[in-house]
Amino acid sequence: MPHQDPLFTVTQLGAELGITVRTLHFYEAQGLITPRRAGTTRVYSQRDRARMILILRGKRLGFSIKEIKEYLELYDIDPTHGQQTSALLKAVQKRMGKLEEQRHALEETISELRSIELQCEEALEAIAAMRAPQPKAESKADRAKKPGAKPIGRST
Repeated sequence: MPHQDPLFTVTQLGAELGITVRTLHFYEAQGLITPRRAGTTRVYSQRDRARMILILRGKRLGFSIKEIKEYLELYDIDPTHGQQTSALLKAVQKRMGKLEEQRHALEETISELRSIELQCEEALEAIAAMRAPQPKAESKADRAKKPGAKPIGRST
């Protein structure tokens, strides 16, 4: 009795992978997966499931649909997977280079924003200090009204 790989409906595969039916249809339209038909129902094989896992991982890592498609096509062409692995290595290195550039740009932006934040805080402190009521200079008349004060111009 031959062992047959399990088949998944679009709903089952979507639920298992945590994606929508629409997402599966999108990747099908892009030619990345090719479900079979059982009557009018799409059925997905283990191969389709494995490809979807690779597709979702590729998207999460920031690869384009085109890059993912090229990678998957190499998998089908080269049984040793040497070309695929080499292409993947180059793509990963290229992606890491872009991410390093983005990180550097983000660090510069954050540093500049922190500097602006500090300048704003200092400016607001200066404005608040200018708005704070200043203590009045005590006049001679005010000093004279204090208990125990000596009257002005009289000697005791």
